[in-house]
Amino acid sequence: MTRKMLVIAAAALVLPAYAAAADADVEAVKMVVKSAYVDGVHAKGDPALMRAGFHPSFRMLVLRDGALTPVTLHEWAARVEKGAAERKGPGPEIRHEFTHVDVTGNAAVVRLELHRGGKHVFTDHLALYRFPDGWKIVSKIFQAHPVS
Repeated sequence: MTRKMLVIAAAALVLPAYAAAADADVEAVKMVVKSAYVDGVHAKGDPALMRAGFHPSFRMLVLRDGALTPVTLHEWAARVEKGAAERKGPGPEIRHEFTHVDVTGNAAVVRLELHRGGKHVFTDHLALYRFPDGWKIVSKIFQAHPVS
């Protein structure tokens, strides 16, 4: 067998395994975002779900009137918990759409469109790293959409 044929044969064996691993990483990233962010923050208001999928050093960067303000996981989880405690009745219907998921080794980025009560409220950009205990959200920036 020639060298070229050996390379082609090796690629035919390796590429499907690589693609399957990449697909598994994309699905794992989506699961963390769905559980910790979509459910933990928006659908259920559950800080325990947030803490399971966000890294303790997480920062959300909020841009308001030209000023950038960092928000820690602890601060954000406290707000979510307070909001859930004050909510009367069921929460609004939450719908989300992953419009982009890119995994490169141990790093991933996600673009997510979030709808609340049928209205498009956020475009979120989340960054994740893979740690020994799995994927964790490490940062977030977002665009809030006007809700009329």
